[in-house]
Amino acid sequence: MKPLDKKSQFDNYLLSVKKFTNEVLIPDEEILEKEGVVSEKIMSEIKALGLFGISIPEKYGGLEFTMEEQVFLTFEFTRASSVYRSRFASTIGLCSQALLDFGTTEQKEKWLPGMAKGDIVGSFALTEPNAGSDANAIETTATKRDDSYILNGTKKYITNAPYADVFLLMAKTDQSLKGSKGISSFIFDTKLPGIIIGEIPKMLGQRGSAPTEVFLKNCEVPSSSLLGGKEGGGLKPALRGINHARLHVAATCIGQATRLIKEAINFSNSRIQFGISISDMPVIRNMIADSYTQMVAAKSMTIAAARNFDSGEIPETNIATAKYFASEMVS
Repeated sequence: MKPLDKKSQFDNYLLSVKKFTNEVLIPDEEILEKEGVVSEKIMSEIKALGLFGISIPEKYGGLEFTMEEQVFLTFEFTRASSVYRSRFASTIGLCSQALLDFGTTEQKEKWLPGMAKGDIVGSFALTEPNAGSDANAIETTATKRDDSYILNGTKKYITNAPYADVFLLMAKTDQSLKGSKGISSFIFDTKLPGIIIGEIPKMLGQRGSAPTEVFLKNCEVPSSSLLGGKEGGGLKPALRGINHARLHVAATCIGQATRLIKEAINFSNSRIQFGISISDMPVIRNMIADSYTQMVAAKSMTIAAARNFDSGEIPETNIATAKYFASEMVS
């Protein structure tokens, strides 16, 4: 039998993700909402399907899909609650991509194979109580001491911190430098002494996600944890992961909108008022048509940005535009 070409392999995988979403994730949503956590059974199935490895190169055990392919996969699995995606999103985007572009050979070999299998969950620790959009304002410090660094500070809204095996964290290594020049990135085990994970906050929606605080109190990490083996990388590693993740967020908005439009159509077909289905009322039809039109526009922008991404330079403006339009569209 002739082996399948790469496109056929991807098409088959896409169908398997669609089936998994329809038959496993969507039926599990009520349980997720009730219990407030993604079950171990669901997580095992997500790992077995390979979703942790969609962005990681084959040499590290990943599936090495293009950004366009990753976007099409995201359209499918985010038709279910986006909480399921959140459990592996910080690994496939924010952490693995910064590690791929800026890590040492040893760091890549240590962490990426486990990430690709879902055995190592990554958590991205940049945001702080006084440093949100202004990431240059981070206050967490990393002080060199012999062959290690001592970390002190507080991180906030750190997705998957309670479940993570590894942190990709940004801290100030040189407080005398202004802006991002004194910022360095570290990748290290989350179980080290001096790390305290805060309580999972109650969420208005998104039950089951875990954006907690992380407290670092004289946490000693080895010098080998310094991403790329050198200080002063600034925010470049963070932005590498963020730009990857932003496009996934745009695709997530489209997956969510696709589901919402379907639910709206089903409801309007079954809801009877004044003796007719409300789907027969022009005002309702127009609302659904407007929603669908905006979704298709956002989808086109996201696919175009993904294709630009695959062609070479990361199209930061196109990615930001797609994310902005898609998030406004679905909200």
